[in-house]
Amino acid sequence: MTMLALLYDVHGNLPALEAVLEDARLRGATSYLIGGDVALFGPAPAATVAVLQALPNATWIRGNGERWTAAPQDAPDVLPVPDAIAACRAELGDALVAELAALPESAPAPGGRAWHGSPVSDVRSFLPQPAPDEQELLDGVADARLVFGHTHLPFRRISAFGGIELVNPGSVGMPFDGDPCAAYATVRGDGGVDHHRVPYDHLAAAAHLRERHPGEAWADLVARRIEQARIDPEPV
Repeated sequence: MTMLALLYDVHGNLPALEAVLEDARLRGATSYLIGGDVALFGPAPAATVAVLQALPNATWIRGNGERWTAAPQDAPDVLPVPDAIAACRAELGDALVAELAALPESAPAPGGRAWHGSPVSDVRSFLPQPAPDEQELLDGVADARLVFGHTHLPFRRISAFGGIELVNPGSVGMPFDGDPCAAYATVRGDGGVDHHRVPYDHLAAAAHLRERHPGEAWADLVARRIEQARIDPEPV
């Protein structure tokens, strides 16, 4: 039976990715959808991309992370973004940065289509509970299912607008729901979706980021996000 693994928001967190790939292998994954934001912010951007590039039967789409890394002037000038982009660009190199930025914005997914954020924008997405802009984000969508990420919050629900199934696999490398375990989802051959959480040494991953960029405020903020699984982590 075929099984598709949905890998979103890895963010250069290699040990989280390796743990997820081993879990997906044991579950029988036969193909992969890589949903964007693969390298930016994490401790091992180049190594993470290399592991993903070696996967068989993989479909890639672009996230805002790939877009920002190629065009820093389009990214928000707030911590931790500019310095993280500079570090990521330096490690990936111009050719790989351009290659990732040229990925398509969306791709077919079982039962519908996959985007990074939504059909409207790679930085606007859906939440576990409906937000006021949900109807706008779904305007004109004919797909029965949308797969997306960006918010780092795993969930599945049916929207009140058109009965569209919304699937967020969660973040492999930087969950924001308070659970530091790596998150991903699989789509079974019958079309059913299953969410998974995989423990890994998230504290070591955070420490590695600080070690690679000692004294850098951006790295400390991202490390605390990895440690606490929150977008607004508490100071330490």
